[in-house]
Amino acid sequence: MTQLDEAISRYHRILESEPYRDLRWVKTLQEEMEARQLSAGGRLLCPFLRPNFVTQKQYDNLVKTGEALVSAVERMLRQALASPQLLSHMQLLPAEKMLAAIDPGYEVSEVSAQLDLQIHNGSLHVLKYNADALSGAAYSEGLSDLFFECPPVLEFRRRYNLTPVGGKQPFLTALLKAYNQFSGGDGSKKPNIAILEFRSATGRSEYEIFREYFRAAGYPTELVSPEQLEYKNGVLRANGFDIDLIYRRVSVMEFLLRFNLSHPLLQAYRDRRVCVVNAFRSELSHKKAMFALLTEDHLTATFPANERKAIKEHLPWTRVVKAGKATYKDGTVDLLDFIKAEREKLILIPNDEYSDLHSFVGFEHDEASWARAIREAQRAPYVVQEHVKPTRTVFPLMTYGHLEFKEMQVDVQPQAFLGKVEGCSSYVSAAGVGNYSPSSGIAPTFIIDTK
Repeated sequence: MTQLDEAISRYHRILESEPYRDLRWVKTLQEEMEARQLSAGGRLLCPFLRPNFVTQKQYDNLVKTGEALVSAVERMLRQALASPQLLSHMQLLPAEKMLAAIDPGYEVSEVSAQLDLQIHNGSLHVLKYNADALSGAAYSEGLSDLFFECPPVLEFRRRYNLTPVGGKQPFLTALLKAYNQFSGGDGSKKPNIAILEFRSATGRSEYEIFREYFRAAGYPTELVSPEQLEYKNGVLRANGFDIDLIYRRVSVMEFLLRFNLSHPLLQAYRDRRVCVVNAFRSELSHKKAMFALLTEDHLTATFPANERKAIKEHLPWTRVVKAGKATYKDGTVDLLDFIKAEREKLILIPNDEYSDLHSFVGFEHDEASWARAIREAQRAPYVVQEHVKPTRTVFPLMTYGHLEFKEMQVDVQPQAFLGKVEGCSSYVSAAGVGNYSPSSGIAPTFIIDTK
């Protein structure tokens, strides 16, 4: 048993001891979650009764690895923009290519980025890279504040030091740095900030928390939808609110399904009249084909050694699904034959997760249904990827008024701002990241150390 396993077992024993066996403290915790907007669609964001713990060594490793990979992604993005041949591998729509060609006016395309990782003891494997919009940072900070003072954690802290990671401040700092680069300012001007998302008629948005935080810091901020934007006399507005900086929570694919290239946002972006974060070119990083380029050794041969090492040790082998030869390890394979033969260790994933296409996990299929999946993956933009074994551990929950322990999958999600990892959140579920299950949710994340 590792020291981390021992700490988790100790925490679980606390929950089973007096006075915590009486679960009235859980009701108080959940009422406080609701009061602090830590719910969505009438459902608490965290159904779990303990935080997710990572050791200092694990956290240092995910920071080192995350920063190397974010740098490698940015390097490959610029390489692809300079090479029509490489860009064709990304399988972009013509409008996506046009938007990617526009210089956003600041240095790093992904002002905010997030990775999904599987951590198991000393190993770390990447599931995916997210450059579309930050998710979970505000919720995780709120949950950390709440759990840090709840009774079982206070008892646990007598023996262990717990350090929360990340939060809202690094995000705001990164937004302002990008805006100052865009505007050529010295930081004295406080930009009007708009958070762009498709507004739901029901349910809360995490970015309501960010809005209030930005306002409290002195930055006028509104949540707006694309339909509210208008562009006139060089100014982008929403309901009379002049906008200097937009944080974009709408993917290009989602946007283009509803609007054309004459939309006010795109006009203002082309005219350099509004700072848009993340840049539209960051969509290249979000495509699953980005991993296909990064795991081609000849394309990364000139990358710094730390980036090549991070790619080799932590990214899953990935290739765009198409007929022909492909490199695999130290050899060459016929890609379609290889996919067919190695079903047990492969997964087929849509190149853009905002499409209505489905993923196919090889070991969940028999030979016949896998053959059909391969045919489907040739008709639409898909990648094939080595399947990453999920990390599973036990989490306590309250089910129908009783304490229950369930084995869950844990996805640790480090958040990077302008290339620097400054925190992480954790997504816990029975089904895995991105899949709904009744017991899925965000767990606050703490670095743990013995006193």
